[in-house]
Amino acid sequence: MAVDYETKLKSLLRTLFQFESADLDFGIYRIMNKKRDDINKFIDEDLIEAIHSEFESSKEADQKNIEEDLKSIESEMEEKFGSKIVDDKGKLLPVYAQIPLAQELAEKYNSLKTSIETASVSDQHKADIFSHIYHFFSRYYDNGDFVSLRRYSHKEKYAIPYNGEEVLLHWANKDQYYIKTGEYFKNYSFKTGEYTVNFELVEAENTTNNNKSEKRYFVLGSTDENPTYDAENKELTIFFEYRELIQDEQKEYGTRNAQDNILETIYSALISNIQNEGLKQSLTKKYSEKRTLLQKHLYSYTKRNTTDYFIHKDLKGFLTQELDFYIKNEVFNLDDLGTDNEVTIEQYVTRARVIKSLCLKIIDFLAQIEDFQKMLFEKKKFVVQTDYCMTLDNVPEELYPEISENEDQINEWKKLYGFGENKQSTLFSFDENGNLNLRENPYLVLDTKFFNQDIKDRLIASFDNLDELIDGILAKSENLQMLNLLHNKYAGKIKCTYIDPPYNTEKDKTEGKFVYKDGYDFSSWLTFMYDRLHSSWNLICSRGGCYISIDDVEYSQLYELLANIYGRQNHVATVIWEKVHTRKNSAKYFSVSHDYIPCFAKNKDNWERILIPRDNTDAYKNPDNDPKGPWKSDPVYANNPYDADYTIEKPNGIVLNRPPGQYWRFSEDTIKSKISKGEIIWGKGKSYPMIKRYLSEVQNGLVPVTLYDRKFAGDNPSANREFDELFGSDRLFSYPKPTKLIMRLLQTNLARSQYEIALDFFAGSGTTGNAVINLNREDGGNRKYILVEMGEYFDTVMKPRIQKVMYSDNWKNGKPQSNDGIRHIFKYQSLEQYEDSLNNIEFSDSGSFQRTLSDMDGYFLRYMLDFETKESPCRMNIAKLKAPFDYKMKIAEGNEIKEKTIDLVETFNYLLGIHVLKIQPFENDGIYYRVILGQLEDEKVLIIWRNTENLDLGRDKDFIEGTIIDQFKPSKTYINADFHVKNAYPIEPEFKQLMGA
Repeated sequence: MAVDYETKLKSLLRTLFQFESADLDFGIYRIMNKKRDDINKFIDEDLIEAIHSEFESSKEADQKNIEEDLKSIESEMEEKFGSKIVDDKGKLLPVYAQIPLAQELAEKYNSLKTSIETASVSDQHKADIFSHIYHFFSRYYDNGDFVSLRRYSHKEKYAIPYNGEEVLLHWANKDQYYIKTGEYFKNYSFKTGEYTVNFELVEAENTTNNNKSEKRYFVLGSTDENPTYDAENKELTIFFEYRELIQDEQKEYGTRNAQDNILETIYSALISNIQNEGLKQSLTKKYSEKRTLLQKHLYSYTKRNTTDYFIHKDLKGFLTQELDFYIKNEVFNLDDLGTDNEVTIEQYVTRARVIKSLCLKIIDFLAQIEDFQKMLFEKKKFVVQTDYCMTLDNVPEELYPEISENEDQINEWKKLYGFGENKQSTLFSFDENGNLNLRENPYLVLDTKFFNQDIKDRLIASFDNLDELIDGILAKSENLQMLNLLHNKYAGKIKCTYIDPPYNTEKDKTEGKFVYKDGYDFSSWLTFMYDRLHSSWNLICSRGGCYISIDDVEYSQLYELLANIYGRQNHVATVIWEKVHTRKNSAKYFSVSHDYIPCFAKNKDNWERILIPRDNTDAYKNPDNDPKGPWKSDPVYANNPYDADYTIEKPNGIVLNRPPGQYWRFSEDTIKSKISKGEIIWGKGKSYPMIKRYLSEVQNGLVPVTLYDRKFAGDNPSANREFDELFGSDRLFSYPKPTKLIMRLLQTNLARSQYEIALDFFAGSGTTGNAVINLNREDGGNRKYILVEMGEYFDTVMKPRIQKVMYSDNWKNGKPQSNDGIRHIFKYQSLEQYEDSLNNIEFSDSGSFQRTLSDMDGYFLRYMLDFETKESPCRMNIAKLKAPFDYKMKIAEGNEIKEKTIDLVETFNYLLGIHVLKIQPFENDGIYYRVILGQLEDEKVLIIWRNTENLDLGRDKDFIEGTIIDQFKPSKTYINADFHVKNAYPIEPEFKQLMGA
């Protein structure tokens, strides 16, 4: 039975354009649904019509060429032999049978006649063309993504392109962004006939069984009634929980394909509980060979919520290149040459021409969708919210009365520091009324999120050179988005990065730390790491470098990746860290007790290594009151060869040669000099003398070594103990790194006396920030940190951890044992994410601009980007900057999407890349102004934000010029919305251009 490739191609295209998700109303699905009818018309009519038209045109052109060639051969026969030399069937006449030229002309004649006959059989050619188009696109599409599967011939062998690079890092997804989604969709709906079905995600109840799995799954919600049915509105609602499995559930569902097994149980339970027969029939009708409609949506819902995906960086270029490869190796089938399957070259040419023309149309169509997603992913993201945490010794005392009356702030101090408990009360100072005396508790940490904008403005305005005073930044964001936002401000300014990324081990896979498409384990991990490492490379200064913790599963891959980004010549060293000391006798092969920490420099020639402080200076004494100060004795010989061969005569007359197998450590002249200065300790009898090593002459520290044992840098058990001391026995975070380890690493590259920055964009529990604070506490340094984390423990672990170590460096069972804090300020922020961008696409009424999809040279999403979505909030709606403090977007927060006010001020500060000196509020005629003074290279930049509704632009001009500009005297001034101020620049075009939206 012949395969209907026209129908299969239509089905494939509907899959490529995600028709299976036609009922979803979020993200890219909602965008696609806006154009669903037009896409359907393109698949059913425009494309198929184009295929037929292209084929007919090519066939007619080919037939015309063949007929002309046939006439040419007939003319040549007349010219050479005076008559036609073949009969009506093309057989060479006997009289010419022995003439070579006649034989050659007859073969050409018959070949062209066959080509005409073959070309007239159009149905088979059409089927071949449909088949090739179908097979080409199906081999590069995998469950929502286009992936590189290079093949040649029918055996589907892989071929890797090579352009002469010294080192080629090739992986299937290397030209794509790997998207780590942080979104779980609370509301999911689809329609089937007259019925609506809702999936609703509810908060999971705490499980009482301690034996739980680490990975979470979608299970039916434990509500009293599930599902519920609204007969009046014909609406079915199914409740889900996303949680870990208890022990009995683990046994029931197993460890392999657990979610699929759970879904089978869910499906059976739902169908048995649905009483409405019409609804049941709709949900159980076959959607595909394997699944019913309800099964399809159950699988789509869980898959979308738990699997990450790719966005291609250049889909059009990739598929066009692959198309050329396909045509050369599949359409022009060289394996058929010389066999019974060989066909004429004309057929190949016709087929290839039509296939290429039509595939390019589809490629262009698909690329517009992918490029739209790419634009939304690459654009700089908005800062959603900004707040500050600071010790009270940074806060003006005139704000203390308002602070002491803030119950939310007091309650957080009780939660963090436990001052309401009797045994902790001795750490805190109270007034005669039993209230906290804020003046006597300088290291309590104030959080501005508990205060209104007026207090926050007055507090922040009290600081001059704000960015210099801020010791750290905590960013709640997918790390690549924050790295991209940091570029304009911090490019070339980060001294050291340390990251502890997911190791891509079986444990990571089991616990859901790193999810990837099936079959692309290493490829996805490399893609994920490459973009982030490459982006962070641009932030590192020429004297800096990076450290990365990894185990031996991915060490070799990571090393090659770092060598590709930093240059192999910039590998400084690889530290071996002893993470555990005990032997695991249950290990299958070896009991692994170490991790690797490769270190690469931005430029090894400029790498600024810093010596580790000595911890053994007590060994230096001065028992003889030597005027050069404390010393210790060292041998005069060593193992290392030194070109010195002489004898030493002791004061007792004994002459010494160097010990067997040893060498003098100094030249003879140096020894004589030290003898004359009294820097030799001779000893008794035949003993070898010792040399005085003065503390004043040794290096101010120790050269770092590459072997970090647990005593030097801590280990996993000590990290867990440290974490338990901070947070008590409730383990809120698995596998933290010991603070001591990060301190040892940072000590080698962060100078004490400068404002040097450490960046950790896999911040986890915040150990890097803890390490920087500890280093500064030890030596009074000014090091800073930037921590980026998107996990839920940003709020439950990382931020509280920094708040705790600011207050005290001594904790036990989650309670401070001292109040010896450190003066400190950190800023914490949350960012818009890629899923937020998708959810904030809005379509304007295009009206007369509407065109049809028959114009395939630049419509669809290119037009959508230029016209229909330009006013979307995520793309910077310029009109809304008239009220900049009320700019709102829909932001995913936990399992819900909430409307949040966006921090345009902080976003623009990042985009401009200014060093913020001052943020100050002003008021004039009841209008609120927020003014930012910043430094940008040699310029002082002033940025003025205000609401312009009912604004008198004349009075506004006088106030800005006479008060604000006169006070700050900037080199350049930016102002939002309309203004009459001389020589000022509008914010909006600069904002939109820098955002890349």
